[in-house]
This record gives sequence, C-alpha cells and structure tokens, in this order.
Amino acid sequence: MFNLLNFLKKDRVWDFDGGIHPPEMKLQSSRTPMRVCPVPDELIIPLQQHIGNEGDVLVSPGDHVLKGQPLTRGTGRSLPVHASSSGTVTSVEPCVTAHPSGLTAPCVRIRTDGLDTPYPAEKTTDFTSLTKTELTDRIHQAGIAGLGGAGFPTANKLKGGGDLIRTLIINAAECEPYITADDRLMQEHAGEILTGIRILMHLLEPEQVLIGIEDNKPEAIAALRDVTDGEKQIFVRVIPTKYPSGGAKQLTKILTGREVPSGGRSSDIGVLMQNVGTVVAIKRAITDGEPLIQRVVTVTGEAVESPGNFWTRLGTPIRFLLQQAGFHPQHEQMVVMGGPLMGFTLPDLDVPVVKITNCILAPTTNEMEPAAPEEACIRCSHCVDACPAGLLPQQLYWFSKGNEHEKAEQHHLFDCIECGACAWVCPSNIPLVQYYRQEKAQIIEIREEAQRAADAKIRFEAKQARMAREKEAREARHKNAAVQVDEKDSAAISAALARVKAKDSSAGMTISVNPSALPDNSAAIAAREARKAQARARQAEKAAQTETVQPAAETETDPRKAAVAAALARAKAKKAAQAADAPADTVQPATETETDPRKAAVAAAIARAKAKKAAQAAGAPADTTQPAAETETDPRKAAVAAAIARAKAKKAAQAADAPADTAQPTAEAETDPRKAAVAAAIARAKAKKAAQAAEAPANTAQPAAETETDPRKAAVAAAIARAKAKKAAQAADAPADTAQPAAETETDPRKAAVAAAIARAKAKKAAQAADAPADTAQPAAETETDPRKAAVAAAIARAKAKKAAQAADAPADTAQPAAETETDPRKAAVAAAIARAKAKKAAQAAAQHSEETTD
Repeated sequence: MFNLLNFLKKDRVWDFDGGIHPPEMKLQSSRTPMRVCPVPDELIIPLQQHIGNEGDVLVSPGDHVLKGQPLTRGTGRSLPVHASSSGTVTSVEPCVTAHPSGLTAPCVRIRTDGLDTPYPAEKTTDFTSLTKTELTDRIHQAGIAGLGGAGFPTANKLKGGGDLIRTLIINAAECEPYITADDRLMQEHAGEILTGIRILMHLLEPEQVLIGIEDNKPEAIAALRDVTDGEKQIFVRVIPTKYPSGGAKQLTKILTGREVPSGGRSSDIGVLMQNVGTVVAIKRAITDGEPLIQRVVTVTGEAVESPGNFWTRLGTPIRFLLQQAGFHPQHEQMVVMGGPLMGFTLPDLDVPVVKITNCILAPTTNEMEPAAPEEACIRCSHCVDACPAGLLPQQLYWFSKGNEHEKAEQHHLFDCIECGACAWVCPSNIPLVQYYRQEKAQIIEIREEAQRAADAKIRFEAKQARMAREKEAREARHKNAAVQVDEKDSAAISAALARVKAKDSSAGMTISVNPSALPDNSAAIAAREARKAQARARQAEKAAQTETVQPAAETETDPRKAAVAAALARAKAKKAAQAADAPADTVQPATETETDPRKAAVAAAIARAKAKKAAQAAGAPADTTQPAAETETDPRKAAVAAAIARAKAKKAAQAADAPADTAQPTAEAETDPRKAAVAAAIARAKAKKAAQAAEAPANTAQPAAETETDPRKAAVAAAIARAKAKKAAQAADAPADTAQPAAETETDPRKAAVAAAIARAKAKKAAQAADAPADTAQPAAETETDPRKAAVAAAIARAKAKKAAQAADAPADTAQPAAETETDPRKAAVAAAIARAKAKKAAQAAAQHSEETTD
C-alpha cells in the first residue's frame, strides 16, 4: 500500500493562487532548429553581468586575448567575465548596456581576429573525482550565473544550500510568451542536461530531482523522458500551462506543495532550483573546461523574417544578432529584451548580449500596440485576483506613488516577483510593475544610506573607545615610570632630615624642612628677568645708534614719520649737550620714540626740558623754554618745538665754546611743508650764531616760538635772517661766509621767488656801498611770487650787480643775459645763487675801494 501511495504522489502537482493565460506565441521560433550566430567584428563585454559588483580588470588596451581567457578577477559575489573570441582589446570604457535606464557601464571592447583561438582549458571526464569545494570553485571561475533571468551567482547559491537540500528542482517551465530558448535546448541537448543534473546531485546529494515543464512543450517532454528513463531519483513533472508558473516560489508550490516563507529563500525549506540553461553551462564548465561565453537566445517577432534560436557569443551587439534573423524595422519600431511581460525596451540596438539575455523580441505595431495612456485606478481588484504572490497590488501602487516606504514594506513589497500579471489585467493601463521597481530601488537606497550611517557610528565609537584605552595606557605608563618611594627610601630620607636638624640645632639654628613644599625660586626668576632687561637695553642702544646715522633724505612725508625725524634731531641735541659736559643719561633713545603724533609731542617736550637743563649747567639762560604741558599735539607744531629745542641746545653749546658742526646738511632738507618750516628754523639759528660771532646785536631776530608754520612765511623769514647776517658781516669787515649755498635753495617756485628777492636786496646793498644809486630797485616785499616774474627780477638784479661792478672797475663779462634766463624753478634757483656770488664780489671790491680812498 505504501509503494502505491508513493507512486501516486510521484506524479501529483499542486496549484498556486492567481496567474493569467496570455497568448503563448511560441510556435514562431520553437519549430526551427537552433542556429549559430557568427562572431561579430567587435565584441562589447560588460564587466558586470550578474547580481553583485564587477571584478578587477586583468587586461589593458592593446592586449591580445584568446577565446575563454579571463578579462576580470572575481571574488565572493563578483564573477569573472571571459573573452568570447580571440582578438585585440581596443579599449576599456563605459558603454550603454542592457538596462532599462540606458545608463553606461564599464565594458571591454575586443576587435576579433576571426581565428577564434581557444584559451587553454582544464577538462575533467570524471567529475566524481572532484571534491565539492573544487566543483564550486570551477563553477565560480567559469563565471556561471543564473540564466533564467535573475543572474544570481550559481556558486554562491550552491554554497548557501549546504547539506540541507533535499529536493533539487530543474526549472524547465519557460512560461512567458514568445520565449523558446529552453524548449529548443531541451529538445537538442537533453543529454547535456542530464550530465549537468548528475554533477549537481554529486555536489548537493539531494533525495530527489524534479524537472518541472509545462504541457505546451511535447517535444521537450519526450526528450527529457528518454534520457531520464531508468533514473531512480530524477522525475519529469508536467504541469499545466499558466503564467507565471516558472517563478521560483510558484514552481516550488506546484511541485512540492510547500510555500517559501515571506522574505525567505527556497533553501529554508530544503529546496534548491536551477534553470536548464544553467545546468548545461555547469556541465560544459566541469567536463569541457569551457567558461560561460555563449548562450541560447530567442529572436522572434513579426518584424523578423526568420525567427528562431541562436547560439550567441556574449558581447555580440543586438543589431548584429537581429541581422542574422532578417530584421526589417518599421516606423517607431521597438525592440524588447526578454518577454512581453517581464522584458524592457532597449534604449539602443548596439547594446551587447549578456548572460541574462534569453530573448530578443521585435514586434510590429499590430502585434504589440504602443502603451496606452495611464488612467485613474477604478478599484476593480483585477490586479489582486491575478497576483501569484497573494499581494495587494492596488495598495502597493498607492504607497509607491506616495513614497510611503514603511507601509510598502509592511505590505511585503519585496515579495513581488515583478511578473507583470497585475499590469496585464489592469483596465486603467497603469504600469504597476514600474512603480514597484522604482519603490524597491528607493527603499534599497535608504537602507544602504542607513547602513553607511550605522557603520560610521560604529567606527566612531570604536575610535572613541580606542582613544580612551590609549589614554588609560599612557596614564598607567606614566604612573609606573614615576619614582616610587618605598619604606627603605622613606627611612633614609627621615634619617637625613634628622641629621640636618641635629646639625642646625648644634649651631644654634633651627631649620624646618617640609618635603611636600615647593622650592622658592623667586631670586632666580628675578635674576633672569634682570638679565633679560639688560639684554633689551643693549638692543635698544644698538638700534638707536643704527637709526641716528640714517640720512634725513629717507624720512617719509608722513606726520608720524616727521615725529621720528624730530626724535633724531633731539638725539643730536643730546650729543651737543654732552660736548658741553652736561649729563643726559635719561635721554630717551630715538628708537623708542613712538610714531604717534601725541607721543612725538611729549617726546619733544622732554627734549626741551633736557636742553634747558643742559643750558643751565653751562650758565646760559633758558627763559623762553616752552613748558611741556603747553606743547601742542599737532605734528607741525611738534616739529617747530623740536627745532626750537635744538637751537637752544646749540646756543648752550656755543656758550661753552663747543663747536656746532652738527648742523643739518642741506642735502637732508625735506620737501614737506612742515619739514621746510623746521629747516627755516635751523637757518635762523645759524644766522643768529653768525651775528653773535661778529658781536653784532640781533635783537630784531624773530623768536622761533613766533615763527609761522606756513611754508611761505618760513621761507621769507629765512631770507630776512640771511640778509641781516650779511649786513652784520659787512659792518665788521668780515666776508659773508654764511651765505646760503645754492644747493639749499628749495625747488618750490615760491621759494625760488623768495631767493630771487633776497638776491636783489643784496645787489642793492652792494650798489649803495659803491656810491651807486639804486633808486629804481624793486623792494623785496613787492616781488611777485610768479616763477616768470621771479626770473625777470633775477635778471634785473644781475644787471644792477654788473653795473656796480663796472663802477668799481671790476669786469662782469660773464654775466648771463636776462633773455637767456630760463623759467624753470630749479634754474631760477641756480641763477639766484650766481647772483648772490656776484653781489659778494661786488661788495668786496667796493670795500677795498673805500679803504684806498680813506688812506
């Protein structure tokens, strides 16, 4: 009775809920024997043709490869790909691949040589001599993936089953319309299928092998039964034609009556499934040593003249394959990779054939109408009735459209096999499968992002823990490295302290020592600070000596830099005071003078006070010293005050018979109006000195404190001072040595005019000394400040000087004609200097003449 029940159970099949019965359209290609597609001129081999990442590239452009040679190295879920024919690698670049998005992926382009030279292969006639590990490794190195459409790495799938597999199912249903690749393969290569099954049985050791095939393939059923006749563990199960009976979960339910749990795998219930195309690839990889470089592809559709099935090399362009079947494209022709329900429209006909390419469908518009416009859902529930997975397609549609990811997952979105049965029966033409695919992709992206964040958190926490451990380890090392005082050392320290106390007590002194107290280093710190202060003082003194030798020509025209110049002048005054044996120890170095105008004014006041002190030490009055509190903070006034201080210091030096050769050189005269005022004050001091030397009164000299800071007034005052000095020199029969050189003449047009006026005044005096009338002389006060008029006045002065020289029998042949005088301010200044020199000559001649007359 038991054997009878097993016999009845052997042929029993179950059914699954849902499913549809679309037109099969298989006779177009199933009645034609398989053909071999020629090798194209160029092969485009994508690096990723399976679920997982691509492997590492082993070739470079220009390399020559052989048929079956590995192009990449794959580990784990990364499968290697192989050259489908011999040729030369032209490039490794991104190309459009078989994907509905139309995106590019890395590919190896090979220019075939037509020789089809094979790569050395390792063949095995007796597969039973190989261990399970060797078998799975061979399958992996051959690059075999599921050829039924999923593309999952076969070696990983076989390892995942382990020793739990009790039933091995060979999927031969091929339920989708138009596709007949497995049908023709079973009809023509049933023997290879049986060998492949035996290799899997040796590897997995299952209790039974079930071959599930639909009843619309009578020739394939007959061929399989012929080769499996007499096999005790291999059974051919014919099942009713119904879409999608070829799904893994659906076929498992049909053949075993057991359901795969939601979110689980068939191996969880002791079942493992392989496609018939995958079984043939396993047989060729183990016994023939041939990697997966070709597969059977169905080319069908009314746009194809001779549809059929072709052995096609992987990497063959779809356009080339269609040409072998007599493809005649029409207007708005579409080409679909896969079947009409689960396939997708190709974005380009130059995409290559890959491992999961089982059908190329080229229908006409009459055969497959373009997609109708999408309309609103009418809640008819046809999609629920057709779903073979027992889902709620309508709810999943709303959740996918509204981006409600959590609700979509809660309604088992990932149990959807994307068979397209719901979209087939939808009266509103809603592409439900496309919504589900997009929602799955978004959820996977969210999961990956969450996983990356979790991994980053784990790495951060691990880093924090590692840093804490390292810190504790460092502290422990430092603690262990510290000097540990044991009992013996403590006793020695106590004894030493006792000896010190005893010695101090014997000397009449008591010293208490606290071992825990810190030593008093205040004396050492004070000494160190004193040394630093002395070093800074020496550096400041060196800097002051360096800066005092800087020429005044380098002084900037900035008011603050003018204050620095004033500080330099004060330093020179200090030198003059030192020459008079006056102490000036507290003089502030010039290097320490601040560039701030207010600080410059304070420094000037200090300099004046020191100058006054020096004058008092030399017995000279200093009544006119300006108090420091009254010093203006204006930079110009500060400069004038500094000039006054220098003049007084010079005066004190003269009282002590000290030379005053520290006068500022003419070359250092600044062109700035404020500096011109300082130069004018220096000129006045020189004039006063000349007057004192000749014991002539100079009561009418303008005090420096009253000097205007206007450049023009300062220049007039300087001219008057020089004229008085010359007059005093003439009264004492002394030469006018102190006449201002031409080099001191300012280049300003107004100053040139003043100099010309002074020259005219000197010429008039010389003429008077020679009893020559000078009634027509132009007063200096009336002289125009225009450069041209100044030049004319200078010419007149030269003419009068020549006249005076002629009167004294002195030649003046070299006098410059007035017509030749240039109007350039600098040349006018030179002309004025020449005029002064001639006037001096005339004065000397007149003095000599008067002495002779007196005698």
